[in-house]
Amino acid sequence: IFPFVSVNQILLLLLVLTVCAILYNKVHQVPSALKNESVDLESPEEMEEEIPVVICAAAGRMGAAIAAISSIYSNTEANVLFYIVGLKTTIPHFRKWIENSKLKEIKFKVVEFNPMVLKGKIRQDASRPELLQPLNFVRFYLPLLIQKHEKVIYLDDDIIVQGDIQELYDTKLAPGHAAAFSDDCDLPSTHEMVRSVGMQNTYMGFLDYRKQAIRDLGISPSTCSFNPGVIVANMTEWKHQRITKQLEKWMQRNVEENLYSSTLGGGVATSPMLIVFHGKYSTINPMWHIRHLGWSPDTRYSEHFLQEAKLLHWNGRYKPWDYPSVHTDLWENWFIPDPSGKFKLTRPDS
Repeated sequence: IFPFVSVNQILLLLLVLTVCAILYNKVHQVPSALKNESVDLESPEEMEEEIPVVICAAAGRMGAAIAAISSIYSNTEANVLFYIVGLKTTIPHFRKWIENSKLKEIKFKVVEFNPMVLKGKIRQDASRPELLQPLNFVRFYLPLLIQKHEKVIYLDDDIIVQGDIQELYDTKLAPGHAAAFSDDCDLPSTHEMVRSVGMQNTYMGFLDYRKQAIRDLGISPSTCSFNPGVIVANMTEWKHQRITKQLEKWMQRNVEENLYSSTLGGGVATSPMLIVFHGKYSTINPMWHIRHLGWSPDTRYSEHFLQEAKLLHWNGRYKPWDYPSVHTDLWENWFIPDPSGKFKLTRPDS
């Protein structure tokens, strides 16, 4: 009887061990789909963050946007998604320009801007009508145009990017700040140019301090201004602080009370931003916004200084696709001719 019992015990023990082994495998087995997913998540291509860059394509200056996009695309390995904002009438032309040039490789979305959102919010001013173009106000409405991104770069069209746009995107925004800008007093090497062409770099140059509503803000007129032609924005904070509504409020007050005008330094798009963001913005590295290249057809920066710059901005009347203008060679390096021939550069011999 003992051998028989021992054989049964051995068989029972083997059976128990087999069942335990099966249960162990079932509990600890990793599904193959989950394994694949984990491999994908660790793939650098999948992890690469998309950098959204917003640029406007306005009628009459589409070549500016083309050159800006060309310079950004050519100087980075980053995963850039261009949001190209235009009016219904200009979008088809711009799309064809991209698709029939070397820019056909870029990732882009075309966004139509409806100028009706500005109705009753812009005071007509004949002195510089170009500043009243609807696309000048696109930067006010970033969260309405760009839905899925936490952080966004906005750039004026009259810029050239010589650095890697990833660096600009990595600009740190302090907690509670909806945007980062460049201070107009940030770079000593630009101060001489500012003085020589009579530019303003304080709030006095943008707001009418004779008006009570401006004095009531309690902002010193000698406060350094900032330039909203290059913006790194946090969309969550922008929406949380209702920045767009605040900007619209000051636009409407200007229509009623003429608090600022395009005869002053920055026109009508800068002034409400100076009010709304006063004391509540982070700063961009000064070399990421070398500006005033369009303020004078005569005053030039040193070539060495411009070569070191990460971003060049021809803000002012004298644009590099027109004549007269300065440092046009740096801009024209990135310009791609219009396949349709509608947009042409203005040059002394043309």
